[in-house]
Amino acid sequence: MKVYRFITGPDDSAFCHRVTLALNRGWALHGSPAYGFNAGTGVMQCGQAVCKEVEGKEYDPDMKLGEQ
Repeated sequence: MKVYRFITGPDDSAFCHRVTLALNRGWALHGSPAYGFNAGTGVMQCGQAVCKEVEGKEYDPDMKLGEQ
């Protein structure tokens, strides 16, 4: 089964650490990062899609994708 996540957050080191953690858990970057201004909070936001192949599991809409 292939799983997909879109990691988002403020443009800070915590966001970079979240993406780095995902990469070190076997996730791969999927496409280019996104970057935009959140007018509601006044903060620049980042986003990065990641995907991962998980063997031996069936998709379930209740599964926690970040724990795969």
